[in-house]
Amino acid sequence: MLIHYFKQDISTIPLPEKFTFPFQYKPHQLSVLAAEEVKEHLQSKSQWAEEIQAGKMFGVLVVELEETEKREELEQSEEREEPHKRTIAFLAAFSGNIAQSNQDDYFVPPVYDLLDPNGRFKIEERQLTEINQQIAILEEEPDYCEQLKTQELLRKESIEQIDLAKQQVAQGKQQRKSLRTDTLTETAKMLLDKESQFQKAELKRTKDYWKQTLEDQQQKLNAYQLPINELKQKRRSHSAKLQQFIFDQFHFFNYLGEKQGLAELFMDTVHKTPPAGAGECALPKLLQYAYTHHMKPLAMAEFWQGNSPKKEIRLHNHYYPSCQGKCAPILKHMLIGLEIEKNPLLTNRFEETALPILYEDKWMLVVNKPAGMLSVPGKQAQVSVYDWAHKRFPEATGPLVVHRLDMATSGLLILAKDMETYKALQRQFTERTVQKRYLAILNGTPSNSKPKGEIKLPLTLNLLDRPRQIVDYQIGKSAHTTYELLQTDKRHTHIAFYPHTGRTHQLRVHAAHQDGLGTPILGDELYGTPAKRLHLHAESITFTHPYTHETITVSQAPDEDFYAYKEESGYNK
Repeated sequence: MLIHYFKQDISTIPLPEKFTFPFQYKPHQLSVLAAEEVKEHLQSKSQWAEEIQAGKMFGVLVVELEETEKREELEQSEEREEPHKRTIAFLAAFSGNIAQSNQDDYFVPPVYDLLDPNGRFKIEERQLTEINQQIAILEEEPDYCEQLKTQELLRKESIEQIDLAKQQVAQGKQQRKSLRTDTLTETAKMLLDKESQFQKAELKRTKDYWKQTLEDQQQKLNAYQLPINELKQKRRSHSAKLQQFIFDQFHFFNYLGEKQGLAELFMDTVHKTPPAGAGECALPKLLQYAYTHHMKPLAMAEFWQGNSPKKEIRLHNHYYPSCQGKCAPILKHMLIGLEIEKNPLLTNRFEETALPILYEDKWMLVVNKPAGMLSVPGKQAQVSVYDWAHKRFPEATGPLVVHRLDMATSGLLILAKDMETYKALQRQFTERTVQKRYLAILNGTPSNSKPKGEIKLPLTLNLLDRPRQIVDYQIGKSAHTTYELLQTDKRHTHIAFYPHTGRTHQLRVHAAHQDGLGTPILGDELYGTPAKRLHLHAESITFTHPYTHETITVSQAPDEDFYAYKEESGYNK
């Protein structure tokens, strides 16, 4: 049965007033109960144990059943007591597939089953496999490989021979230049000119010879490459048609019953086309099933089970927002008609905030940014430090904000009142001469960390899940942090961070990643567990004054709310 009724009495739990905002949320109590039941069910799926241990995202959707749907379900259910109370239930889903299948009698089906062995996708996929096999056979044919080898040898030899001829021309030119004196006879000059003409002609003959030789060899190769190229063109055409077929199969409803196709939903995105796996995440599956079976979505939650991937950070039993790259364009449509919770990041609670100024002169100032305030303006109309600074110093020129802190991070920011000061201070950050100290509280105790140490994990943006960062040794930018453990208790660790680079989310990822400290910062809703705030504070900053050249250090301890964490129970356990 795909509709699941809560095992425990939920009559005393208030229903959510609005549907969960999926990109920034604290799961409703009913979503947590549903997730716990799904986790219990997963314990019985021993055949999935290894795959789940490797890591998998699951989702739940709390729904209210319409009378017809409720009656049909109750008729199939053995539990028929007090049917008037059985209007609230939940659905479950997994992202992607499990055990090379999309179908299971506990989890909702996909919007379109790409793994149906008798479906068009798998049939055409097998045809693509056959084309690839034909290409591989032709490319591994011994005569073709020998001709390729011959072409490469001739290409290298041609480069060597032409370079040698060029060197001879250059050397001859130098020798003739040294011989051309005022006392040289006309006959001797003529001989030197002929020698120059001969060497140039010889260079041209060498080039022409190798050009013709390589063309002849290419003609031999063409006899083999023509059928290979035809197969590759056939593969491209087949792949494009198959991709379009996939797009055409994914149509998504919203609460109003309106339908839109996958390709249409991604037309306004940067890349214009849907990324691989779009529409196969848990929440789109859940909403599609609810809409097509006349259920009203009440709340959602998505949670990770198993080990974290190597690049990104996913912690066992932790709840996560829906991804931006694959899900945002789809959910923007699917949530139409539902009353949604407000994005908590859009609350303009700093509109009247006066930032504490800890240092100021006629060129610059250092302020203490509160947690939750943007450093510079974002896409939404939220008050930032930049906005406050321009209002406070209307005569100031230039960008003002010299460096940035994450929105969730509190602490010290340097502001410049003019462009020259801005550039001078920015140069110090670029040259990494600015010294910074951050205080943080980790949500746990690092198991393998030393009292002092360093972390070097290269970071880059997760293009499919902005603004999250991932660890990538191929394309990531170097990120270097040293740390010092200050004190620990049974549940938390106080730590000082000293970043030597300034990558986005550097301290947060270095704390949470399994190859870093493996323990996220308390309140880190991107890489750990949400709380009342992110317990990360830029406590101290040291720099050289660009005009007086004196060393300036500004320090500010965290506010009281930084240490008010012991009563926070959290909901990821």
